[in-house]
Amino acid sequence: QVQLVESGGGLVQPGASLRLSCVASRLTFSNYFMSWYRQAPGKERELVATITSGGSSTTYADSVKGRFTISRDNAKDTAYLQMNSLKPEDTAVYYCNAKSRYFSVDYWGKGTLVTVSS
Repeated sequence: QVQLVESGGGLVQPGASLRLSCVASRLTFSNYFMSWYRQAPGKERELVATITSGGSSTTYADSVKGRFTISRDNAKDTAYLQMNSLKPEDTAVYYCNAKSRYFSVDYWGKGTLVTVSS
């Protein structure tokens, strides 16, 4: 079945950078919009960033604009989230989501934990 596997999370200090990766398997990656969501302890899951299937357009939550960059490599079936100038409030489990361009179906990864603390 379809798998999305996130990696790259960890414990970092405020101001540091991390790059998350999401590798997809068993789907036609170029037919999917890719998004990153996050869920902090005690809070609802929120949309962080989205990239279109071809990578030509991106959108971001206001809280991460100018600090985070979403990208994708369709040849590698991989989406990325470059996170710079990390803040303690960025601490959350980050989830990868793939949403089909053509059908009402989407898939989720199991998440990777990002902790920003001094």
